[in-house]
Parts: sequence; structure tokens; C-alpha cells
Amino acid sequence: MQRMSAMNRKLIQNLAETLCKQVKHFNKTETECLIRLFNGVLGEQAERRAAHGLDRVRFRNLLHNTFGMTDDMMMDSVFRAFDKDNDTYISVKEWVEGLSVFLRGTLDEKIKFCFDVYNLHGDGYISREEMLQMLKDSLIRQPTEEDPDEGIKDIVEIALKKMDYDHDGKVSYSDFEKTVKDENLLLEAFGNCLPDAKSTLAFEQHAFQELHGH
Repeated sequence: MQRMSAMNRKLIQNLAETLCKQVKHFNKTETECLIRLFNGVLGEQAERRAAHGLDRVRFRNLLHNTFGMTDDMMMDSVFRAFDKDNDTYISVKEWVEGLSVFLRGTLDEKIKFCFDVYNLHGDGYISREEMLQMLKDSLIRQPTEEDPDEGIKDIVEIALKKMDYDHDGKVSYSDFEKTVKDENLLLEAFGNCLPDAKSTLAFEQHAFQELHGH
């Protein structure tokens, strides 16, 4: 058993060495901690499913319990943004890469990430329909006399007016980038898909606790 864990430790160290050269924002020791956490989240099935990785259910649980996300559509979209090869599992590499942007990304990286999340159909644009879908899902409906859909449609038109620089009725990546560079607060205009500072800190303290001597 001990020999096995020594071998495992060596494997994790080798993997961390490779990954931390490919992924920004984490050093080798932090990468090692993230690999161990990944294996922990996989649990007993790690051996059997090592080839696959984290499925949507496990990942959504993590987003919900650790980062306080509650919006189903956003959680699914964040899963898709992490799962770059679309094989319906998050591999250990996708996990480390995704978290590097999720937790410590630069503004440019976060713009790219949010755009990927909001581009529900993967066609390179955020359309009027996608905006409606996301806002309907994320805005808490207040019981009012008016049709709530009308209010959301108005918000979508305002967003389009503000973001659609080339006036083609949809928001391209460069439209989105220009808008957010101009006004950073619009980064998560269509739903919360990044963790807030408090849950980022809590996650890092938990993931990297042994580094801080706890």
C-alpha cells in the first residue's frame, strides 16, 4: 500500500511538472495540490474513471457547493467552457487549465472565458435569443402586473445597443471584448459564471492548505 502511494506521489509530481509548464498562474506545488483535489473529487471511482475525468454532475456539485452557483444554465455552460474537447468529462488538464482562469485569470482570459460560457450554441456569437435565454434563467422573477418577459426583452435590446459595435444584431467576440474593456462591470452581464473573491479565497485556502502550513 505504501509503495503504491509513493508511486502515486511520483506520478502526481511528474504530471504537475508537465502541467505547470503549460498552464499559467499556478506553480508546481499548487498544481500538485489541484491534481490531488481532482482525484479526491473523483473519489473511489478515480481508478475506474481516471481515463475520463469529472462528469457534469460532480462538477456542478462543486460549482454549487464551493462557489455558490445556483443557475442551472450557467453551471452547464461553465462545464462546457472547462470541457474544451467536448467529451462530456473534465480531464485533469482541463481542470487545472479551467481553474487557472476561473480563479486567477487576467481580464483578457476572463473575457474569453465568459464569452465562451455565454456563447451557448458555440457559433462564435452571442445572439439575441441566447441573451434572452440566459437572462430569463438568471433574473429572479418578481411577481408584477407586467409580463416579465417584456422587461427582459428590454434589457436584451439595451445590451445589444451597448455591445453590438458592428450592428449585425448579435455580439461577436470583438464586440464583447471592446465593451468589457470599456466597462469591466459588464464582464458577467448575462449571468454569474466566475467566482466572487470570497469563494475564490475559500477554495484556494482549502486546496492549498498544506502550503500555508495549516
